Formats: sequence, C-alpha cells, structure tokens
Amino acid sequence: MSVNPVDLLVVQKDNTWDVEEWIVPLSTALEGLTAEQAAWAPPGGGNTIWQTVNHINYYNGRILSRLRGINPGPALEKNEDTFAGTGGTSDEAAWADVLAETKRIQQELREAIASLTDEALGAPYANTGESFGRELSRWMLHDAYHAGQIVLIRRQQGSWRS
Repeated sequence: MSVNPVDLLVVQKDNTWDVEEWIVPLSTALEGLTAEQAAWAPPGGGNTIWQTVNHINYYNGRILSRLRGINPGPALEKNEDTFAGTGGTSDEAAWADVLAETKRIQQELREAIASLTDEALGAPYANTGESFGRELSRWMLHDAYHAGQIVLIRRQQGSWRS
C-alpha cells in the first residue's frame, strides 16, 4: 500500500484535531472546558487557555486563507498580539463562539488539506522560501504543542481528566 504526502498530512491533521492516538488532540484538550476555566491564568503568569485558543485560531485562519488562495491581510506586528482578547471573562456564550470558530477552522483546514495535489504541496508558501507541503507538515506540530500546553494548564487547575 502506498501513501502519498497528502494522506500523511491528513493523518497529522486528524491526530492534532480530533483523533486521539499517541497525543491528546486539540478537540480533546478543550472538551468540557467552561469559560471560567478557559479564562483562568496559571499561577506565576502565562497565557490563559482562551488566549492560547485565540492564538491558534489566528494562525490557522491565516493558513486556511492561503490554502484557499486568499490573501490573509497584514500580519499582527508581534506574536504576543495573537494571544490578545477576552481571556479574563467568564462569558459562556463568548467562549462557545470561540470554540465554534476553532472547530470550523479545523474542519475547513482538513478539507483544504485533503483536496491538495502534489503540485500544490510543492508550490511556494507565501514569501517564506518554503513549499506548502513543508510548511503544513511543520505547522501540524503547532497545534499539538499548544494542545499539550492546554492539558498542562488544565492539570494545574484540576479540570483535566483523571
């Protein structure tokens, strides 16, 4: 059985979003979180889960735009700015909106990745000097990294599964 590069990227996307095999995917890390838990700041400082999800959505939205051939617009000046927003509220409706946006972006990213051709994987990614395939392969690690952070924050607050 042969596996093509797109198949491998789809497996990575599934494992970082909603298929739990050897890592905790993002959907599982976020499952059952209340707005209050999402807005909780770790002792000693650091980003809240809510802020981390805002960061994930910002960058994944930009990648999705590029996959669709849409200019994502100017980037924020500093990476720290991508974590901004809400984070200090306990508004369940606002948190539900953030989670719905996360799910939508993740599902649309999977669809966009699954529809790629080998030629598209070799095309230049923005002005980075990298190909779409290489950028996407590395980018899957971004969601996995932040899902791990979310699990650690949940362990600190006592809201992670036992």
